[in-house]
Amino acid sequence: MSVLVLALAVGAACCLGLGFVLQQNAARQAPLGDFLSPRLLLDLVRVPRWLAGIGLMVCGMALGAVALGRGEVSLVEPLLATNLLFALALSRHQTKQPLGRQGWAGLALLAGGVTAFIVAGEPRGGDAVTDPVRHWLIIGVMVGTALLLAAYAKRSPLGSGPVLLALAAGLLYGVQDALTRVSGQRISAGGLAELLTGWQPYGVLALGVVGLVLVQSAFETAPLRMSLPALTAAQPLAGIACGVGFLGDRLRTDTAALAWEASGLAAIVAGVVLLGLHPAMPGAGHGPGRERLPLPG
Repeated sequence: MSVLVLALAVGAACCLGLGFVLQQNAARQAPLGDFLSPRLLLDLVRVPRWLAGIGLMVCGMALGAVALGRGEVSLVEPLLATNLLFALALSRHQTKQPLGRQGWAGLALLAGGVTAFIVAGEPRGGDAVTDPVRHWLIIGVMVGTALLLAAYAKRSPLGSGPVLLALAAGLLYGVQDALTRVSGQRISAGGLAELLTGWQPYGVLALGVVGLVLVQSAFETAPLRMSLPALTAAQPLAGIACGVGFLGDRLRTDTAALAWEASGLAAIVAGVVLLGLHPAMPGAGHGPGRERLPLPG
């Protein structure tokens, strides 16, 4: 594993985690009438804290794009899941909550799961699948599932809605990461002209905008501890599926390796849930019956 890819992916995770906390701090004060509407972004763009969070997220996405250009999606995605550690660190600083058993257990599961998956799977590059049907099938399943989750979430914005929206955004972000890698390969092969003549960069932009609306809607209707774990767990799973499914990423497939890879992914999800539910995570969301405060001008 390249040290540079490791540093880039962890740096991206740091920026993403800190950015998510700042975004949720601002989004939770947004008007409920903006739920799942582009108006939400227009309202939030007037809030300095949200802009700072978006700036950090953009930096994280840029670092992640460079990491994806130099390493396999199946390697970078589990490392990006560690963004929750940095989100917890900032939230813990804000709330002064100790880690406790839950925090240390979540940290150990997340770090151990990432290590187990990478060591056992030994992600490496291979020949990308050229069959367009397979590309569109995998992408269609991910995007279609995300849209179904978002549609169901719209019916219960203050119930299970935030979790479903975060899951949907995570799926879209996982596909976005895969298309980011393809875009990088196109620009390396033929320059800017090759990039702009393909549909992938436009897909990256569209998925980013839709995912952003979903994430901010989840952040405005529930505490971070409800939405961020689902987002953080879904993104690497979707990214790995795309990486192995059509980008040519290869993992070890012997019985022992598969067992460790599955255990590693399960540990990542369990660690994400434990850390996301930690008392240090912001819990002051807008529950049913609570009055919304106006956004600052």
